[in-house]
Amino acid sequence: MDYLRRKLTVRAQGQSLVLIKRPVESAEHVLQKALLWALYLPRYPGLRVEVHLPQPSRYKPDLLALGAKDDPSFWGECGVVALDKLRFLLNRYRHTHFAFSKWDMHLDPFTEMIEAALPTGRRTAPVELISFPPDASDWIGADGSIVLGDFELRRWE
Repeated sequence: MDYLRRKLTVRAQGQSLVLIKRPVESAEHVLQKALLWALYLPRYPGLRVEVHLPQPSRYKPDLLALGAKDDPSFWGECGVVALDKLRFLLNRYRHTHFAFSKWDMHLDPFTEMIEAALPTGRRTAPVELISFPPDASDWIGADGSIVLGDFELRRWE
């Protein structure tokens, strides 16, 4: 993963994305953003990475697609997410499709966290949890094209 020292340019669905690896980020975190982008881009063509919400918020998504009235229609989080953040997001944004990704991780502990954080009232959008395998970096070709392979997925409606 040495090619992630500065930037990574990836391609999917006829679009390109340039990701800059910050010193505090792991290579796996950057790769997860690229893979989630490729995975959800067909459903959310305006999907963006590392942008703030239009309205003030204490949290910033790793990936974001906006819907009507600039409300988030999709929110992607890669890596570590604390239980208090999960509770806030899943309750505050009940109409937002959430995807949480992990790198080479068993999903059971995080599944329990999501289930504890789900609101008692009805959500209208799914919550998904993904674990990318340790060799998922191989899904990015030398030209930056992403061809997704198999990964573990859990979903709550």
